[in-house]
Amino acid sequence: MKLMIAADIHGSARYCGALLEAFGREQADRLLLLGDLLYHGPRNALPEAYDPPRVIAMLNGRKQDLLCVRGNCDTEVDQMVLQFPILADYALVCAGGLRLYATHGHIFHPDRLPPLQEGDILLYGHTHIPAAETRGSILCLNPGSVSIPKADSPHSFLLLEDGMFLWKTLEGTVFRQLRRESI
Repeated sequence: MKLMIAADIHGSARYCGALLEAFGREQADRLLLLGDLLYHGPRNALPEAYDPPRVIAMLNGRKQDLLCVRGNCDTEVDQMVLQFPILADYALVCAGGLRLYATHGHIFHPDRLPPLQEGDILLYGHTHIPAAETRGSILCLNPGSVSIPKADSPHSFLLLEDGMFLWKTLEGTVFRQLRRESI
């Protein structure tokens, strides 16, 4: 299974479109969205091409490909217009023999881990900064942000295939890679 992981679209039609183009180019089986789909929140400036109705249409058009967890900017009213579930605070995903705990990152993150088992992987967004770090035997990975990257990071996503994690720009350039066994 090839899994694309992304976070923090924040209503940007431009970057949502670029993400979906990358999803098609990568030929991933599923796109796991780590929350903050439609709104920018009070701490962020408006992202480029801010257009939540267009983002709604784009994501609804790919609903069969999406898995999603709730971000701190996602609400029940968003679920009324999106045709795929977005309100779970976390999801447990098994892919390629790996156990992935997917969450947005505003509640659980590397400094406040959920109850995980040895060898599990925490996937989180929220910080808008790509990251890979360990907490004991737990690998914590952040794909960065699709639309509002911070700390001079690129607009990015994470790809998982055959035990290899690749951080890529929306254009497809690999800027970091990690094999689970190398930790």
